[in-house]
Amino acid sequence: MKFLAMTLITHTPDPVTGVWPTQHERFTEVVENATLAEQWGFDAYGVGERHERPFLSSSPTVVLSNIAARTSRIKLFTTVTTLSLLDPVRAYEDYATLDHLADGRLELIVGKGNGAAQANLFHVTTDDQWDRNAEGYELFRRLWREEQVTWQGRFRPSLDRAETWPAPYQRDLRIWHGSATSEESVEVAAAAGDPLFSANVTYPIDTYARLVEHYRERWAAHGHDPADALVGAGSAGSFVARTSQEARRVWRPHFEARQKAFAGSGVPAVWEDFEDFLARSSALVGSPEEVVDKVGRYHARFGHEVTALHFDRSGFSEAQHRENWDLFTTDVAPVLRRQFPSRPLVPAPAQAQGRAPLVPAAS
Repeated sequence: MKFLAMTLITHTPDPVTGVWPTQHERFTEVVENATLAEQWGFDAYGVGERHERPFLSSSPTVVLSNIAARTSRIKLFTTVTTLSLLDPVRAYEDYATLDHLADGRLELIVGKGNGAAQANLFHVTTDDQWDRNAEGYELFRRLWREEQVTWQGRFRPSLDRAETWPAPYQRDLRIWHGSATSEESVEVAAAAGDPLFSANVTYPIDTYARLVEHYRERWAAHGHDPADALVGAGSAGSFVARTSQEARRVWRPHFEARQKAFAGSGVPAVWEDFEDFLARSSALVGSPEEVVDKVGRYHARFGHEVTALHFDRSGFSEAQHRENWDLFTTDVAPVLRRQFPSRPLVPAPAQAQGRAPLVPAAS
C-alpha cells in the first residue's frame, strides 16, 4: 500500500483552543508539512482545490510549485483539480510547467468540484458541471499528448492546430478521477481506463464501497482487464497513539467541532455519536494495531492500493502531531505495505520525455 498525505488548506479556528491562525501561517504550515511527509517516508503529498470558505486552496499549482522546490522525492498530487471550472488550455499550461519544476513527480486527481461558490464565481451549475468536467478532461488529455490539437466543444472557443507550451516533462501523465458519490465520475474513469480515487470521507464505508464496485463493473464492461483497475481511497481523519484511549481523547474535539460545523450549516447529521463515527467511518483513530485492522477491513471492500490521510496539524500540539506520524510511519505503514502489496506510483523519468518540439516551417 502507498500513502498520500494531503490538505485542503482549511482556514478554521483550532478545535481545541479556538485560536485562528493567519492565512500566511496556514500556507507556511502546509509547505512545512510537505517536507515532513517526505522525511517520514510518505509516497506522495496532495493539495486540493476549493474556491470558497473555509478553504485557502484556490491555487494548488502555486502551492505545489513551492513544495516542489523544497522536496526531491515525494510525488505531488492534486486532490482534486476541478476541471469543470477551469479552461483546459490554461490548466494544461499550469500543470505542464509544474511537471517540469517537480522533475516529473506530478500526478493529477481530477473532478468536478463542489460548493455553492462555483455557480457564483464561475457560472458552473449542477445542470452543466458533469458535461464541463468530461469535456475539460478530454481536451486536457489531448493537449498533454499531442503536438497540435484541433478541437471543438461546448464550453470554450475551438482550437485549430493549436500548440501549447511548455511541452510536459512526462510523456504520459497518470490522471486519477476523484469521486465522492457520483457514478458520472466513475463512468469517465472506467471508459478511459484511468484509476479511481474514492473520497471515502463523509459517509459510512458502505456508500463508497458500492461506488468502487460499480467502477470495477464498468471497467470490465469497457473491455479492460479487471486486474488493471486501480483504486485509491481517502480517510475521514487519523490519529495514532500508544493506546486507543489516548487516541480517542485527542481526536474527540475534532469530531465535536465537525459535528458543530455541520449543524450550523444545516447539514444533516450522519453519525449518532463519536463511537458510531469511529465504527462506521473511514477514520483511522486508535492504537497502531487498531488502525492496521481497520485499514484491512475496508481494504477488503475497496481493494485500494493508495490511502490518503489528512496531514494538517489543526487541534494537535506539535508534539502530538509528530508522535502521531512517528507511530504511523514506524508501526502502521510498514505492516500495511507488507500485507497489501501495491503497484508503484509512476516513477519520475530520468530525463525529460515530453513531446518532441515542432520544427518551424521554413520562411
